[in-house]
Amino acid sequence: MGNKTIRNKKISKDDLSATPAVAPVLISPQIWLPRIWVYRFIGNLIILSLIFATAFGIFTIKSNLIGKQLGTLSSQFYRFSGNLGFNINDIIISGRHHTDKKALMEAVGYDRGDNIMELDLNALKNKIEALPWVRRVNLRRSYFPNVLQIDLQERQVKSIWQFENNFYPIDAEGNVIDSEYIPTSPLLLIVGEGAPENIKDLMLAIQDDPEIFNRIKVANFISKRRWNIVLDDIENGITVKLPENHIHQAWQKLIKLHKSVGLLKRKLTIIDLRLEGKVIVRLSKSELDSPQQLKKLKEQKI
Repeated sequence: MGNKTIRNKKISKDDLSATPAVAPVLISPQIWLPRIWVYRFIGNLIILSLIFATAFGIFTIKSNLIGKQLGTLSSQFYRFSGNLGFNINDIIISGRHHTDKKALMEAVGYDRGDNIMELDLNALKNKIEALPWVRRVNLRRSYFPNVLQIDLQERQVKSIWQFENNFYPIDAEGNVIDSEYIPTSPLLLIVGEGAPENIKDLMLAIQDDPEIFNRIKVANFISKRRWNIVLDDIENGITVKLPENHIHQAWQKLIKLHKSVGLLKRKLTIIDLRLEGKVIVRLSKSELDSPQQLKKLKEQKI
């Protein structure tokens, strides 16, 4: 390659006017880098905050720090309010007939002189309603005089459940009352596994006619499906076999037959109402020995 000589060339005014103008480019003397360190700092700060919060939460739970402080403050508040006269002056109980007084007071857990503001009425209500005879309880707290009023609504025994040679009082909802009970008047005897849970529906179905209802002695729950009703006498009475479903309609049929043809005045042993549209009866031995009575019964349209 040969050396080239660069000579200076004189530029005229016409050449300058023909050349387009170029805007000057300004170059900053400083070089700016992306500010990544700011985001990293914020991220590390958030992570450290989460770690600190978690550690503090674990420490608080294990040491029960807040609970101890609140407990201390509560104790001081109750002590202060007790000094001001907020102590129980009396506990009044109404509606108690069968509930054991000692068991009730143990459930209450408070006595005269205790701080009345310390009472937790919701917890107290749950404890009292857990007693066998208590169906519902209403609690009221009044001040000056400081009185705790306990109004009990006890369960009403509607039947006696015989199961595995034991007898249990049953209320109207079919709840078993786990307590000793001595009846003061005749009560319906129910028999069979699952009888208490189903007695409410039965009672609603068979109470329309007080005369027939008062003749019921036993209600036997058969195979956990349906009922047999024994009238007049446990051993020698009339057994009414009810269907599994539509109990009320079957019982209405029995009432209608009794009013129209005096069915329950007959000497019968069984009245079977399980078949829809049919009534099957079985006569007692004395009725079978009387042809005239048997003929009269056959002539009736049941």
